[in-house]
Amino acid sequence: MSDYLIRAMGFNGQVRAYAIQSTETVEEARRRQDSWATASAALGRTLTISAMMGVMLKGEDKLTIKVEGDGPIGAIIADANSRGEVRGYLKNPHVDFDLNSKGKLDVARAVGTAGTLSVVKDLGMRDHFTGQVPIVSGEIGEDFTYYFANSEQVPSAVGAGVLVNTDHSILAAGGFIIQMMPGADEKTTAAIEERLSEIAPISTMIREGKTPEQILHALLGEENVQLLDTLPVSFSCHCSRERVEMAISSLGDEEIERMIEEDHGAEAKCHFCNEAYHFDENDLKELQSSPSQ
Repeated sequence: MSDYLIRAMGFNGQVRAYAIQSTETVEEARRRQDSWATASAALGRTLTISAMMGVMLKGEDKLTIKVEGDGPIGAIIADANSRGEVRGYLKNPHVDFDLNSKGKLDVARAVGTAGTLSVVKDLGMRDHFTGQVPIVSGEIGEDFTYYFANSEQVPSAVGAGVLVNTDHSILAAGGFIIQMMPGADEKTTAAIEERLSEIAPISTMIREGKTPEQILHALLGEENVQLLDTLPVSFSCHCSRERVEMAISSLGDEEIERMIEEDHGAEAKCHFCNEAYHFDENDLKELQSSPSQ
């Protein structure tokens, strides 16, 4: 089944909820980044949550998320938009550790427990919305829970899980975001908190093959979920040869001439998808007279 997410309300409009299946999306990112198991889990959790946050936007709005801890994987960068398209990369994909004391991939060790989580929303205006909070655990889900509460003042519960095969491919990935709407009563809040304390971990639900609908039913109770819509989710990169050509042209004739004389060509590689674009001397000479300069 292709990846998708669902948007829903709960408890007669007191709760806003999202759940996602992101296995294929995370696997595509892993394949392009050639990431190892623990790094894949960190990247996958970030992509999974970013995709859900992206669909909270409207129209052509988009966001960029950066998780920059003091662990060995370095920064994790993810872009997402309102159409369910997401992409991401991490600085050092070749990081893997033994399982932690709970028998799970040690994401916190890879990410680090000190650093920042930042979200930049491009809402089509001159100024972007930027929110930043300190990393609280390095487990990603807990860090985004803290972000929503402190940067956007929205009480939330965020979970994401990634299971990795022995060959480093992605077995399953998914997650959820539960948010309390203004005016939600204490009884509803208490009921959700109780369910969150009793349900299986998100990685267990994913291992059991739970769909996004079933995840929300487990979190809120089937009778309390009002499904709004579903949206396909995919890894999508917007790089292209044309964009790279424009970037090279913007360097100016003098710099392009230096590239021709010293390097006899140029290569540009996209951080997100690792697609490489090659330009020989003739290609560069054509760009010297490009009207885009």
